[in-house]
Amino acid sequence: MRKLLDYFNSRRAVLLLYVLSLLTILLLGYLAQQEMIYVRYTCIIISFAFFCILLGDGARYRRARKGMSLIRTRTELLPRELPEPIDALSRDYDALIRALTQENERLKMENLRQQEEQREYYTLWVHQIKTPISAMRLLLDAKRDEQTPLLRQELFKVDQYADLALKFVKLGDIQSDLVIERCDLNEIAHAAVKKYSLLFIYSKLSARVEPLAKDVPCDRMWLEFILCQLLSNSVKYTHTGGVRIYMEAGDLVVEDSGIGIRKEDLPRIFEKGYTGYNGRMDTRASGIGLYLVKRTADALGIRISVTSELGIGTKVMLHFPVYDEFAQM
Repeated sequence: MRKLLDYFNSRRAVLLLYVLSLLTILLLGYLAQQEMIYVRYTCIIISFAFFCILLGDGARYRRARKGMSLIRTRTELLPRELPEPIDALSRDYDALIRALTQENERLKMENLRQQEEQREYYTLWVHQIKTPISAMRLLLDAKRDEQTPLLRQELFKVDQYADLALKFVKLGDIQSDLVIERCDLNEIAHAAVKKYSLLFIYSKLSARVEPLAKDVPCDRMWLEFILCQLLSNSVKYTHTGGVRIYMEAGDLVVEDSGIGIRKEDLPRIFEKGYTGYNGRMDTRASGIGLYLVKRTADALGIRISVTSELGIGTKVMLHFPVYDEFAQM
């Protein structure tokens, strides 16, 4: 009924002309004192012809509306699947849509080109910054004084920030970089802890890796990246105790004895740029690390959940998919 009313509303000028035509014929017949039977026949013939025309026009209108409804749900059909224009105004709208589609495609290609240039620039920057980082590391290895451990720690952070920038760039096309295989979580967890051993030692924190699953479908490099980011956060916000990595009900768990996360912050910790209360206390926080962790976990089909208590610590759980779930992704 709604579509029928819409159609009549779009043809209100024609309907008004039809009504006025009938009234004119009736008025002329009355003024000319013609027999009303001829006037009625004339009205009936005109009405029949008008009704036939209306049926044909209504069918075209219905097809056009149906085509537009389909395109609204599948914009990729534009502009090649636009319904055939039914009048001059429709042709003008058709031309306008085609022009806007072409301009949208041009802007899209320009945006992709700029993104690719930025990706290439940041990738090149990260690889170039690695050279002075390696040189500084060699200089520190040859140096022995009380400042050396602190300088090594800060240099390690610079190196990790550079890696973080590279991973941020790669996440834009992570699907092409994934290599899903059977992974031994013990090897990956120990590699991540070893990478952050300098910070654990300097902060006087413990790091314990309990026996983990040995056959998990995942990408080694990206899973290590997730664990490194979790360890980085743990070290940053843990002052006593340490970090424990273990299995619980089939999930990989990274648990620390840090300052914890406020309850109101938990639902938003994976949002880009969100730092929460802890981040505002630590001006170095960027709100990027956990955002990248969540994006990486989503790409790997890993469900990630976090529980935390202030003053007690934080517990991050990673639930891995089975091989059949990977096949359906």
